[in-house]
Amino acid sequence: MKERTRCAWAAGQPDFYVRYHDEEWGVPVHDDRKHFAFLTLEAAQAGLSWATVLRKRENYRKAFCNWDAHKIARFTDAKIEALLLDRGLIRNRLKITSAVNNARMFLRVQEEFGSFDAYIWRFVDGAPVVNRWKSMRDLPAKTPLSDAVSKDLKRRGFRFVGSTVIYAHLQATGLVNDHTTDCFRFKELAAR
Repeated sequence: MKERTRCAWAAGQPDFYVRYHDEEWGVPVHDDRKHFAFLTLEAAQAGLSWATVLRKRENYRKAFCNWDAHKIARFTDAKIEALLLDRGLIRNRLKITSAVNNARMFLRVQEEFGSFDAYIWRFVDGAPVVNRWKSMRDLPAKTPLSDAVSKDLKRRGFRFVGSTVIYAHLQATGLVNDHTTDCFRFKELAAR
């Protein structure tokens, strides 16, 4: 049986990484907990590999109350100190405190727009942007779209939401289809 063609970044990677590519990356997300999870994990990834974050994702889910922004927004300084000792997390004070801050800002966005999902999808008029990149070299690290979302999130008080982090969020949550055109997932997701 012929091996499926995937985006180059998933080729030759461990099974968990390939599963992420095949089953999650680029699939439109409309669940606020998933949006918050990806925002937190992508901020944690800054300066590190995505594989490192994926390996720790389950630890993050447990430590961050199954991505319940209401609970995370109430984390105390003592809770933050405990998280900084947790070897299952990326123990960076700025990244952990930004997750707590962002939970508070996330709740404000939900209050204003009804959901974070409604807020974020309005940047693409409710439909994924389908790019047609031929190779990984073509993929940008950020775009005018990610610049605009990043600027708006920063204005709302979010942290660790630079344009590169936000572009990763847009890709991961399917607001942007950045599978290369030779990847089997490109056609599957573009057809939705």
